[in-house]
Amino acid sequence: MKHSLVALIVGFLFALGLGISGMTQPQKVIGFLDLFGDWNPALAFVMIGAIGVHSVLFRFITKRESPVLVDQFHLPTKSDLTPSLLVGAALFGIGWGIGGFCPGPAITSLPSGNLESAVFVGAMMLGKGLFRICKPLLDKYLP
Repeated sequence: MKHSLVALIVGFLFALGLGISGMTQPQKVIGFLDLFGDWNPALAFVMIGAIGVHSVLFRFITKRESPVLVDQFHLPTKSDLTPSLLVGAALFGIGWGIGGFCPGPAITSLPSGNLESAVFVGAMMLGKGLFRICKPLLDKYLP
């Protein structure tokens, strides 16, 4: 129960940050990606702020023997670039650029009744379902 409450609070803070920064508005994301048109640097400032906070706090947090709520840290151990990772990243970027949404902001904007976010989240769920169906083929052809 304690973990669920912490997850709820952290998720709420994340959603609040996305809303305050305007990242739930697809036109801001698309404006950021429009480098040769009417470029909007707002997303760059959000990223720089997030990277700055992470880079400082990560060092302090990982110096602890364990996290506050669990017995050990679960940090990624893989660092190699695989074809499936590159294809997945490309598909993620294409979807982000076309829709103007990233999964977090899209889900955060659902309560607003924005049809674009509902369509995006629906397509994202459909893609997730298709991936599960197609995963055996992907594992066979993309190591």
